[in-house]
Amino acid sequence: MTMTGIELATENLGFVYPDGTRALSEVSLSIAAGTRVAIIGQNGSGKSTLVRHFNGLLRATEGRVLVDGRAVGRTHVADLARLVGISFQNPDRQIFSANVRSEVSFGPRNIGVRGTELEQRVQRALAQVGLFDYADANPYDLGFSERKLLALASVIAMGTPAIVLDEPTTGQDADGVARVKRIVGELADEGRTVVAISHDMSFVAETFERVLVMRDGRLISDGSVADVFGEPNWGLLESTFLEPPLVARLGARLGLGSTPTTASFVAGLQTK
Repeated sequence: MTMTGIELATENLGFVYPDGTRALSEVSLSIAAGTRVAIIGQNGSGKSTLVRHFNGLLRATEGRVLVDGRAVGRTHVADLARLVGISFQNPDRQIFSANVRSEVSFGPRNIGVRGTELEQRVQRALAQVGLFDYADANPYDLGFSERKLLALASVIAMGTPAIVLDEPTTGQDADGVARVKRIVGELADEGRTVVAISHDMSFVAETFERVLVMRDGRLISDGSVADVFGEPNWGLLESTFLEPPLVARLGARLGLGSTPTTASFVAGLQTK
């Protein structure tokens, strides 16, 4: 399946919660269609608040949010759900159906998908996340890591041109992380725009092409994986309680230059 991804953008976005807590200030960014972008930063830095503006779950207090080049304004959440799917950090906030198949079919059914296409979407999504054999299971009979994958399958089946993943590797073992990395790659190969929030710096470095760094509700760095995890930025990362991937630190100590991924580290060793 191929599709055209969409651009996600903000212009001087600010957001204040009803209790007066300011979560975002003057955030301006543009995520090109079909790209893979990670958002990192300490807890409370505004990452989740930011991405929830893209599907209308939150509405800007200041500035603008644009989806596919159009200002979101008061666009209905149901209309935005056709464009941007979000998999939340806690899967139990999304899961409510009696069985896995019904859970994955709920989203696409709500946007008008029916019949053979609906069944094919559900089967593809379940196979993609490794839950094909659990279609008749009760979601709450699954472990936490499997429920995370189920929530991801539910978003994949929507067929949205943009997908946002909030901490997709939380609770996953090494095989689960590898599966999520593969899924992100497959979604990108289909042409979708993929955005992920993550505290797993190795996952970010190995899976995404661009990294946005947030601190105290502001965007403080935006660049390639090599740039953001390069030694000149370590102090900035430390200011938001993050560390570069282990291979980046090892590469710097060995004089290999910017080596944020295992592949670049090995390449550096071979040429040294």
